[in-house]
Amino acid sequence: MIPTEDASARKREIEEKLKQEQETLSFIRENLEKSDQLTKGMVSILSSFESRLMQLENSIIPVHKQTENLQRLQENVDKTLSCMDHVISYYHVAKDTDKIIKEGPTGRLDEYLACIAKIQKAVEYFQDNNPDSPELNTVKARFERGKELLEGEFRSLLNRYSKPVPPILILDAIAVDEELEVQEEVTLEHLPEAVLLDIMCISGWLVEYGRNQDFMNVYFQIRSSQLDRSIKGLKDHFRKNSASSGILYSPAVQTKRKDTPTKKAPKRPGKDDVLDIEIDSYIHCISAFVKLAQSEYALLTEIIPEHHQKKTFDSLIQEALDNLMLEGDTSVSAARRAIMRHDYSAVLTIFPILRHLKQTKPDFDSTLQGTAASTKNKLPTLITSMETIGAKALEEFADSIKNDPDKEYNMPKDGTVHELTSNAILFLQQLLDFQETAGAMLASQETSSSASSYSSEFSRRLLSTYICKVLGNLQLNLLSKSKVYEDSALSAIFLHNNYNYILKSLEKSELIQLVTVTQKKAESSYRELIEQQIQMYQRSWLKVTEHLTDRNMPAFQPGTKLKDKERQVIKDKFKGFNDGLEELCKIQKVWAIPDKQQRDFIRQAQRRVVSEAYRAFLQRYANISFTKNPEKYHKYRPEQVEEMIERLFDTSA
Repeated sequence: MIPTEDASARKREIEEKLKQEQETLSFIRENLEKSDQLTKGMVSILSSFESRLMQLENSIIPVHKQTENLQRLQENVDKTLSCMDHVISYYHVAKDTDKIIKEGPTGRLDEYLACIAKIQKAVEYFQDNNPDSPELNTVKARFERGKELLEGEFRSLLNRYSKPVPPILILDAIAVDEELEVQEEVTLEHLPEAVLLDIMCISGWLVEYGRNQDFMNVYFQIRSSQLDRSIKGLKDHFRKNSASSGILYSPAVQTKRKDTPTKKAPKRPGKDDVLDIEIDSYIHCISAFVKLAQSEYALLTEIIPEHHQKKTFDSLIQEALDNLMLEGDTSVSAARRAIMRHDYSAVLTIFPILRHLKQTKPDFDSTLQGTAASTKNKLPTLITSMETIGAKALEEFADSIKNDPDKEYNMPKDGTVHELTSNAILFLQQLLDFQETAGAMLASQETSSSASSYSSEFSRRLLSTYICKVLGNLQLNLLSKSKVYEDSALSAIFLHNNYNYILKSLEKSELIQLVTVTQKKAESSYRELIEQQIQMYQRSWLKVTEHLTDRNMPAFQPGTKLKDKERQVIKDKFKGFNDGLEELCKIQKVWAIPDKQQRDFIRQAQRRVVSEAYRAFLQRYANISFTKNPEKYHKYRPEQVEEMIERLFDTSA
């Protein structure tokens, strides 16, 4: 059993704990009641706030809406007033811009274009909103007037500031292209920079708003005229200065120029010199055209819209190009007339021109790229014409050499070089300066497949063949002419002189190199011909030296008395020699051998032969008494005979 005291203590302990729990429970209940009261109070406050907020909102929203409507109305009023001002301004545009439009754009281009822009906007407004308005017609008329004045300003600026390029400047530019050691770049400035900017500005406006291409026509007409005037000015300058001082370039270029075959120091002009000046002038004008056309195209690209540039450029260069081509055609016609009158040297005038045209053709083609086919074909057509007429001249010249008539009055009486020979050689020598050109002329007439894409070597062979043909024709004609002479010795001297002249001329020039391209033994062949003619000439002396031989002489012993017949034979021999010597020396004294070396060689050879035979003859008959008057037959000492032969071919002796 549990003791009674412990049970009592345990009971008291439990009761105390119960009491504490009850107190805690009472405390919690009180707090819950207070919390409920507070919650109810808070709910009441919130309900009251919500009610008041709803009342405030119901009061504010109508006011806000009214204010917003008022602001929108204010904005609409402002916009309407602004639009009205803007619309009204269109009605005032004509009046506001009247003064500036009437005064034109000169000196005030930016301000003028701003006025035009205003007028244009007014036109657009009335067209869109009131197409029947009289104001539309007014502003349209004002716009058209403004456009006309702009076009007039465009024309005026071009006319006022477009000047021909000074000839000295053109020549300096050409000198740069020809690499004449000119380091400074030559700039061809056609328009002042400020003027160019104004023209570009006007052009841009006319392209965008002008709605026509009239200004492009104005541009090419004015610039075309200046291009042509520049080239004509160069031509006049070139002729004038070539005829006087010869100073063509500016001092800076003149001191650095290289001499070229087409730029000789001019002399006082004779007929040939004037012709040379004309050729040089034309050649310079061709180069000038290329340079100026390139410069014109560069200027044109800044002013004319891209899709119109090629067409405008084509029109711009036509006048100058046509004039140059016409002048070229005139040269071709002159060459054709020269052929008809057999003046073949005159045809050579087209050779330097043709050479320059072919050299310039790549630049020509590049410059004219994009132009019409008819424009691009003008230069090739001229080149073809020149090649054709040149080839015709060459062929007819060769034929003329072959067919030159054998007229006695036209033959040199002294057997010197015939005019035909000197003319033929001169003509061939003149071709040396134009080997490629002449070769190309001949090749252009070839129909073989190899000629269609001929090389320089092919054309060189053709030229060599041609020269050999001319020389062959010349040789045949000389042989024919030599038969006009009744004296075979003079005929031999004539052929010798001509063959020797041909050979020496070939050797002094590059002709021999050209000839040997197709005729390797040409030089030795001419030497053989010359030797043959010398031998033919020497035969003329046989009728003299045959008197010095023992032929038909009877045998006799020195010291024995001669018979009358024997004495007469000896007398006849002396007399035959003396008469023959005197006759030949008299005849051959007036003959000519222009080449001193050949003249001395022939004299010495003949002197040696005759002198040796004469000395031997005298020695044989020195101790034979065949006459009572020996001085009558022994007229000349050997030294005198030699002196007489030394005076052959010398009219001054």
